[in-house]
Amino acid sequence: MKVTEIEVHEIGLPYHDWIAYELGHYYGPTRRMVCIAHTDTGEIGLGEGRVTEEEIERYVGSNPFDWIGDDTSLALGTAMYDLMGKAAGVPVYKLLGQKHRSWVPVACWTVSTEPQRMAAAVERFAAAGYTWMKYHLSPFENVFAQTEAMQVVAPPGFRLHYDFTGGGTHDLARDLLKRLQEYPIAGCFEDPIDAGDIEGNIELRRQVRLPILRHQSPLRATFDLIMGSGDGRIEGHSKLADAIRSAGLCAAGSKPFSVQHVGGNITRAMSAHMMAAFPTAYWHFNSDTEVWATDVVTERLEPINGFLRVPEEPGLGVTLDRDELERLAALDLPAPAPFILKSRFANGATFYYLFASGVGGHFFVRPDWTRGLVPMGFDASVSTEYWDDDGSPEFAAMRARLEREEMILE
Repeated sequence: MKVTEIEVHEIGLPYHDWIAYELGHYYGPTRRMVCIAHTDTGEIGLGEGRVTEEEIERYVGSNPFDWIGDDTSLALGTAMYDLMGKAAGVPVYKLLGQKHRSWVPVACWTVSTEPQRMAAAVERFAAAGYTWMKYHLSPFENVFAQTEAMQVVAPPGFRLHYDFTGGGTHDLARDLLKRLQEYPIAGCFEDPIDAGDIEGNIELRRQVRLPILRHQSPLRATFDLIMGSGDGRIEGHSKLADAIRSAGLCAAGSKPFSVQHVGGNITRAMSAHMMAAFPTAYWHFNSDTEVWATDVVTERLEPINGFLRVPEEPGLGVTLDRDELERLAALDLPAPAPFILKSRFANGATFYYLFASGVGGHFFVRPDWTRGLVPMGFDASVSTEYWDDDGSPEFAAMRARLEREEMILE
C-alpha cells in the first residue's frame, strides 16, 4: 500500500448565523486546508490543517504505516491514520493503544464578547448537548458581568472553562480566581499566570479550589505538571508524537489530559479517537467544530449530555462530501470592514482602537502584546461595543485620529 497523491484544498467556512457577528469581528472569515491522501489500493485518507509542499513530498510514495506516531504533520498524520484504519479494518483508536472509553467529553467554544451575547451562547450550546464552554477572557469585558449573565441562563451542571492565556493584565490572579470559583457555573481555569513562572503556578494551585489546567509551559506541562503546577494538561495544536508523549507522562502522573486541535469533523473525529485511547484523557477536549455551519464530510459528530460517541467504523469514521468540498473551495467570504473597538468605563472614560485587516483576534485577549496600550484588567468596570462604519462623519473623524494616534483614551 503506497500513497500515490495528496490533494490539498483551501476552503472558506461560514459561521452559524447566530454567532457570526462576534466571531466575524474577532477573527474575520475562516479558511482551512483539507488534505485527501490517495493510495494505489483506491483508499482515501482525510486530514485538516496547513501543510507544505516539502511535507507532501515526504508522504507521497510511502506506506501509511510508516507514519505510526507521526512527528511531521498533524494534518497528514491524521490522513495516514485514516488510511491505516481502513486498511486494517479497524477504528483509529485501536492503532493508538488500548481503548479506555467509548464516550469522550467534548466542550464548545466562543469568544469573549458582551455579557448578553455570552449568555445567548450558553443557551444555544446547552440546547445542542454541551455541558462545558471554553472562552478566552478579555480585558475589554468584565469577567464577573459575563459570568453573572451566563449564570442566569445556564442549566444545572453547565460549566465554564476560563482561559487566561497566561494573564497579561494587572489583576492579582489569586484573588480573581478565588472570587470566580464561588459561582456555580465556574468549572476550571487555564493558564491563569505566565507559564514560565513554575513556582508561582505551584503556589497558585495550592490556593485555588477549582482545577487549573496547563496548556502553555516551558517544560510542555510534563515534569512541571507532576511537580504540582496544575491539575491537568491540554495538548494543543501539536503533532501526534507530541500528544502521545504528553499523554503518557500524564498517565504516569495520574494527571487528566485532553487535546485541543481546531478544525471540522475530521479533526473532531481524530481527537475523539485519541481521547478514547489515552489512559487519563477524561477531561473535555475542544475542536471548535460547533461554530461552523457546514463541513466537507457527511457525518456530524454531535454531543449527548457533553459526550461524543467514538466512531467504530474503520479509519476516522467520516466520509468525504466531494460536492460540499468543491462548493466551499469556491466560496469567497468577504474580508470584514475595519471597525472601531469602543470600550466605556463606569467613570465616563472611553477607549478607542481601530481594528483593521492584519490585527489578530488575540488582540482581544492579550492587548499588552501591542506596545503603547494602557494596562487593563479582567475586573475593570468596562463594557465594549464594535463601532462599525456607519458612514457618519463621527466615525470617519475617529478613524482618521486613530490612524494617526493608534489608540485614544478620553
